[in-house]
Amino acid sequence: MPNQVLTIDPQNELKFKVDFSGLFEQGYTTHMRLTNPSSDTVLFKIKTTAPKKYCVRPNSGVLEPNSKVDIAITPQPVYLDPNEKHKHKFMVQSVIAPEGRTNIDQVWKEISPDQLMDYKLKCVFETPRVSNLNDSGDNAAQNEVTKKRAAATEDAKVPKTFTVFKHDNLESDLQKATSEVLLLREEESKLRHENLQLKEELLRLHQKVGEGRVRRHSYTPDKNAQATLIPWIAIAIGMAFLGIIIGKFLM
Repeated sequence: MPNQVLTIDPQNELKFKVDFSGLFEQGYTTHMRLTNPSSDTVLFKIKTTAPKKYCVRPNSGVLEPNSKVDIAITPQPVYLDPNEKHKHKFMVQSVIAPEGRTNIDQVWKEISPDQLMDYKLKCVFETPRVSNLNDSGDNAAQNEVTKKRAAATEDAKVPKTFTVFKHDNLESDLQKATSEVLLLREEESKLRHENLQLKEELLRLHQKVGEGRVRRHSYTPDKNAQATLIPWIAIAIGMAFLGIIIGKFLM
């Protein structure tokens, strides 16, 4: 397998932000830059081990000599399983474009594995930093004492049975709401992924229709051939009329 001809930035890892509950931070996009320092035209593709959890644009394309492109990688609003954190990876796959070939899809289908250039990057997930209590000194300790006193006073005013019942209902409602939010975000992610696939499929169909039209036009008769056939057709029609007239006289 040849060495990767493209220059990739960042070189080793892609960083993403998640909150304490394990959800990707909304609106946060990680960027990767591909540069072609060679004198050849290079085709590239971006692949990942978790395609349903990331939106990559563009995920493939053509890099002319001494050109570059920025790849935007946006996490979907879905829950990140802690067991999957070390399995998320991205791979940049590239190949030198053959001369005279314009059908990119066909090039990827016909290319041999020993011509492909692969480069892998791992994913790193960052969570919000927690402020150090030592930085706040006595103020933090005083605030903590004040909160405990307020909580004790509130418990003394409200009957214990009512307090426990209210706390249980709140926890149950919060759990249900969190589950519904996660389901809705995963469903939204699936719908976005299906929408992107439909758009890509529609683009491929348009390209195939355009190629079919070009091929049909290439098989139309030449104008010179049509002009050569006209005199023979006229002679054939004239002989047919002559035969009809002679037949009438003989009868």
